[in-house]
Amino acid sequence: MMNDLSLIQRIIIWILPVVFAITVHEVAHGWVAKKYGDNTASALGRLTLNPLKHIDWFGTVILPGLLLVTGTGFIFGWAKPVPVNARNFKKPLHDMAIVAAAGPIANLLMATAWALLARLGVTIGIEAVSLPLIYMGIAGISINLVLALVNLLPIPPLDGSRILTGFLPGRLAWQYNRLEPYGFYILIALLYFKLLNVILEYPLYIVQNVFFSIAGL
Repeated sequence: MMNDLSLIQRIIIWILPVVFAITVHEVAHGWVAKKYGDNTASALGRLTLNPLKHIDWFGTVILPGLLLVTGTGFIFGWAKPVPVNARNFKKPLHDMAIVAAAGPIANLLMATAWALLARLGVTIGIEAVSLPLIYMGIAGISINLVLALVNLLPIPPLDGSRILTGFLPGRLAWQYNRLEPYGFYILIALLYFKLLNVILEYPLYIVQNVFFSIAGL
């Protein structure tokens, strides 16, 4: 469906869903961290939906742009991580796991909102109004589901690794998290060799069908 659009039209359609998906994901971490006793993100002014406070030029702008231009059909990115100090938590490993889960959960909630927006477009049925809502809804569903699934991968420092760490014995958790300095390179390698597509293709297909059904597509 998106293939019918020009590059400029695709950029216009994707820019808002991508920026919001990445920004709200990070704010969710900081907001839940504050609820569990860590005010680090709040003190640094990171609990805001102003994307300028969260933009990582490579992860938020350059990489998603390149993936969109090259037509890989797989778009994701990241913002500057919201700082969280686990020493402020009563139960550091447990509470950090919940803070980590907040990001993907926020993406699933946003995917639901975009699905409802697309549903509105389908219901209206007036092409000039409906198509922009449907296209943006599809983009919003896609980017949020991809972000949720990518972040649930158990690769430090992705959210999935923080969640898994919450269930590991202390020494094993420490050894596992020693992979963190290499996590970014592992992720880029998976993307470059198209292994990320292979890993996520089936689960993404399943959840997309659910949300596209909500959207009436």
